Amino acid sequence: MSNLNQYDFDHLRNLTIGTVDYVSPSEIKVILDITAPQNTALNTGTPTLFPRINGFVLIPNENGALVGLISWLGVEHSQYPKRKGYKDFDLIDLPFPLRKMSITPMGTLKQEGKIEDKYYTLERGVYSFPSVGDSVILPSDIQLKSIVENKEKNACVKIGVAPIAGNADVKINPDRLFGRHVAILGNTGSGKSCSVAGVIRWSLEEASSRLPRDTKLNTRFIILDPNGEYTDAFNGLNCEIKKFKVEVSEDEVAKALKVPAWLWNSYEWSSFSNASGRTQRPLLKQALRELKTNSIDQTGIIVGRVKRYLLTSLFSLQTDLNNGPSAYSGKPGKNEFGNKIQSFIEGINHYSQQLDEPYKTALTDSSHIIETIRSSRYGGVYNENPWYHDFLVSEVETIINTYSSLLQTHFPESVNSKSNEDDPIPFDVKEMPNYIDSLAEKEGKLQYVDFLTMRIRTLLADNRMKSVVVEDAGVTLENWLESTIGGISIIDLSLVPSDITHLVVSVISRVVFESLQRYRKMTGELLPTVMVMEEAHNFIKRYNDSSEEISASQLCTQSFEKIAREGRKFGLSLTLSSQRPSELSPTVLSQCNTFLLHRIVNDRDQELVRRLVPDNIGGLLQELPILPTRKAILLGWASPLPILVEMRELKKEHRPKSDDPDFWDVWTRNEPREVNWKELSNDWQNINEDEPDN
Repeated sequence: MSNLNQYDFDHLRNLTIGTVDYVSPSEIKVILDITAPQNTALNTGTPTLFPRINGFVLIPNENGALVGLISWLGVEHSQYPKRKGYKDFDLIDLPFPLRKMSITPMGTLKQEGKIEDKYYTLERGVYSFPSVGDSVILPSDIQLKSIVENKEKNACVKIGVAPIAGNADVKINPDRLFGRHVAILGNTGSGKSCSVAGVIRWSLEEASSRLPRDTKLNTRFIILDPNGEYTDAFNGLNCEIKKFKVEVSEDEVAKALKVPAWLWNSYEWSSFSNASGRTQRPLLKQALRELKTNSIDQTGIIVGRVKRYLLTSLFSLQTDLNNGPSAYSGKPGKNEFGNKIQSFIEGINHYSQQLDEPYKTALTDSSHIIETIRSSRYGGVYNENPWYHDFLVSEVETIINTYSSLLQTHFPESVNSKSNEDDPIPFDVKEMPNYIDSLAEKEGKLQYVDFLTMRIRTLLADNRMKSVVVEDAGVTLENWLESTIGGISIIDLSLVPSDITHLVVSVISRVVFESLQRYRKMTGELLPTVMVMEEAHNFIKRYNDSSEEISASQLCTQSFEKIAREGRKFGLSLTLSSQRPSELSPTVLSQCNTFLLHRIVNDRDQELVRRLVPDNIGGLLQELPILPTRKAILLGWASPLPILVEMRELKKEHRPKSDDPDFWDVWTRNEPREVNWKELSNDWQNINEDEPDN
């Protein structure tokens, strides 16, 4: 008879600590033997604390052994005995208190190989439940390590140890951890930020050890850092480290953060400008479409500018014609129409010098036709001002027809019909409000866009925003993608103006996601990329979908919801860090497959976490409010079983800058804190005292 998959039952008798008293799919109750250890078990070969909450026990069966997690311990006093056998001897049979415990079924531990060369493998799920009276045994040291150790092929990254299992190494498979979305949750000071930095650093350090010397890792991490904590967290790793900030000093290696407004889609523009849905948003979309379709190259930019000038002039002439003869009369004191025609001619001549054929000849010929009409009505100078005779209706119509013919022939509505308002095509962002005005004037809706264009002009003129969204310094889509998606990109959002912080995060996440979609479409392959969102509760909030207005916060959440639902298909995964999971979007949180849970005190947050994870580990989650710093519960796709982990310690220089303030040391002057408020205020107000006064 083969000894494969058979337990050494002689050895099991020495490990038995109780028997099964009650069985259900979610709970198994056990009566402990009178001889079971009270606080320390020695019969496993090594001293083991027993019984202990969240410790492991085994129930042998035909498939191996059911692995149970201890969720409750107690003493139950038995009823007063009804036996009468001792009465004849004047003896009293007193009730004896019974120790009991409740265990939660977690998985199946299988023994492989012969007894003398046995080893164990853990599988999720329960093949068969025990029966009342079955023995419950203590796992040996080898079995404990087999329960917590991940034996998958690429489970090579050590993130900590399991105190409950003799400090056995807890390792994860990066394909499982980052291949699906991860949520790292915990209150401030629980070690959450160090865990985020740690799982990335430890994974890349292990990957680097597998490469030949002088070969860099082919990694793609995008760290969205709202508080500027991760600036130095990844220094020294064997990959390209890129840091982006709003304000870059001369002695820094960081790059200026650029999220140019031409990169935005129409929804992001609508959110930025608070455009209303009925009138303003359609005009905004049309303006974006025409600005982008006329901006494919430098010639296209000038052509688009000429087209907008001609359209504006045409709208003005049509308004004059509709207003009747008083609008184009030329009596003394009423010479606006003639002067207007003169300025239009000068504008056409100006642009004709900037364009090549056939635009140059077309503009020159049109200018001659209009100039002939203007000069025929010129009457000379009166009180040092030119004056004109009355213009005829036929002359005004001729000028209008000249403009219309010029626009129709050489400046049609669409230069590139394949482009739309959402394509990331560069254009002169500063022309946006003027172009919306010209479109509104054409359709007689100028009064409806006054506040829209005023908001856009005000926002684009804001010095805090210009450096990020307007002054692009030659940024193209190609170099933006190349600099953002590759190595580790740490995007410091701490000084991004609050008006556009959500918008910037929304644009970055959307463009990264769409670029990976197109990569798979072109190559048929995935480009593994991880996007890390720190303080996720501020950017991926619950929102009310009934509102007609498109808020930047809602757009940001919707972008991450789309990544959560579809990102894995294109190689993009999320790593979310949050101290308030109850404020996160349920859609995003429900798509997370792995959880690393640090201390969570708030009742609402605890309740939400319990609803997200399987019912059978509820007992383990009761430790959440009392977990010490660096302790966390790992559960989900990346871990065979939920387990309490003591995370590895990061070196001080690699920790995110999220330490608590040193109040006492500063108060007692052990830590100097001198402040130059003048230097700070000058920097804040962009005052450079070295520059000479004008």
